[in-house]
Amino acid sequence: MADDKKVDVTEETARRWLKERGVEIQDIADLVFYLQEKYHENLQMQDCVANIERVLSKREVQNAIITGIQLDILAEKGMLEEPLQSIIASDESLYGVDEILAFSIVNVYGSIGFTNYGYIDKQKPGILAHLNDKSTGECHTFLDDIVGAIAAAASSRLAHRAARKEKEKN
Repeated sequence: MADDKKVDVTEETARRWLKERGVEIQDIADLVFYLQEKYHENLQMQDCVANIERVLSKREVQNAIITGIQLDILAEKGMLEEPLQSIIASDESLYGVDEILAFSIVNVYGSIGFTNYGYIDKQKPGILAHLNDKSTGECHTFLDDIVGAIAAAASSRLAHRAARKEKEKN
C-alpha cells in the first residue's frame, strides 16, 4: 500500500478532463511516435506512453491542462465576457495565449520541446486534426495546443533519455 502512487485531485482532474474532451493517452502516444520514430530505430509505443505518463505527473502540466480546458468549456457554453468570448470561440489567429499556455508545458523539458511543438502544431496529425475541426461545435482553442505540447514534451523527454543512454554506452 505504501508503494502505491497516490494521484492527487489536480492530476486526477486533468486526466479525467482530457478523456472527457475526447483525448486518450493513446492519441498523444501516436503523436509522440509520429515525432520520434525517425530518430529511434526501435521505438516502442510503450516508451511513448511511459514518457507521457511522466509529463502528466508534473504539476505545471496539470495546471495548464485544467486551465485551458476550463476556458474552452466556458467559451463553448458562451459564458465568457466579450471580446474574450468571441476570440476564444473562434480560435482567433492573433490571440496566442493558447500557445503561451502550451509553452508552459513544453518549457519543462527544454528547447527541443519547442521545436517539436512548433512542428506538430503546423502539421496537426492525428487527434490534433480532430481538435482543430471547427465543424464539431466544440471549442478546443486551448486543448489542441495543450495536447500538442504534451506530445512535444514527452518527445523531448524521450530524446533526452535516449541521448543519455547513448552517452553512457560510449
